Amino acid sequence: MTSQEAARELLREFPVVDGHNDLPWALREQVRYDLDARDIAADQSAHLHTDIPRLRAGGVGAQYWSVYVRTDSPDPVAATLEQIDCVRQLLTRHPEDLRPALTAADMEAARGEGRIASLMGAEGGHSIANSLGALRGLYGLGVRYMTLTHNDNVDWADSATDEPRAGGLTAFGREVVREMNRLGMLVDLSHVAATTMRDALDASSAPVIFSHSSSRAVCDHPRNVPDDVLERLPANGGVAMVTFVPKFVLQAAVDWTAEADENMRAHGFHHLDTTAEAMKVHRAFEERHPRPVATVSTVADHLDHMREAAGIDHLGIGGDYDGTAFTPDGLADVSGYPNLLAELLDRGWSKADLAKLTWKNAVRVLDAAEDVARGLQATRSPSNATIESLDASEA
Repeated sequence: MTSQEAARELLREFPVVDGHNDLPWALREQVRYDLDARDIAADQSAHLHTDIPRLRAGGVGAQYWSVYVRTDSPDPVAATLEQIDCVRQLLTRHPEDLRPALTAADMEAARGEGRIASLMGAEGGHSIANSLGALRGLYGLGVRYMTLTHNDNVDWADSATDEPRAGGLTAFGREVVREMNRLGMLVDLSHVAATTMRDALDASSAPVIFSHSSSRAVCDHPRNVPDDVLERLPANGGVAMVTFVPKFVLQAAVDWTAEADENMRAHGFHHLDTTAEAMKVHRAFEERHPRPVATVSTVADHLDHMREAAGIDHLGIGGDYDGTAFTPDGLADVSGYPNLLAELLDRGWSKADLAKLTWKNAVRVLDAAEDVARGLQATRSPSNATIESLDASEA
């Protein structure tokens, strides 16, 4: 049996739980939620990384759909509700393939039925607009993790890619973590500053996740996880889910991106500007300096190191499909997961190791968060703290 055949055989029993997919945002941006125009029951490879046939081909058994909205959204709570509605519409349209999931038991039930368990994660604390009531509202609508920040700081937590302001978590930020623990909502530490990671681990009584982050020791990008944080996961019980984004996993791509961004600024454009004039400048740069290409091996290097730092019980996968313009060779879309597993088998990972990576660890961490929540709900009432009441005392 080849490594590919062995990988596909394993995925039939222990499919991938992917921690982060931005399909709802892509549907918003491309077709304003016209789900007929992007019917994921059919091949959408011309437009998207994700559709049901390729999820099936990739051995995906559970997906956290990101209900991300921009940090500069004028009404982030309403925009997040629209994203949640998009996921719900997808579940209604495709009941034979997608199963709503709120719990670890739901995930296992979906696996038994041969359907893809569909969960939701809110990508950024801006989605609650500094309101614990809004946080509880998102949980009530099915959101099962919240990333504490996105690319920008929130009032109560520092992002990995913004100028430090809080020094990690503020008092209100710690209260957000405690309320998430009480609800059973996973605390997601992708996108946050290392100081925020450490503060959240100090504050959380439940396992945390990194829904789509890789190793900072392997690729020095602030979006990745330092070793000292990975080394704390065994005591916490959490899971770090490796991401595939080339500029987070390949050092040459990190360096290239920095040079490309500086070139844009030198020509008077913001590095994220996608106007025709800005893209002309960017394409000219790319012609002179070809973009470095990540591979399946690049991602496997991260997993090898993360396994050394955190242990096999604390690893998972979070591809970030439809949230990145570029993907590694061999991992072009959601059908590519068998290629990664085949690479790991060739490196000596056992089938038991891979079952933990793909399925068991992610299910266990949600089950553990639910167990913590049951204990906390017996002793703690919902928090009505406000950012003004808590953080004023720290000022």
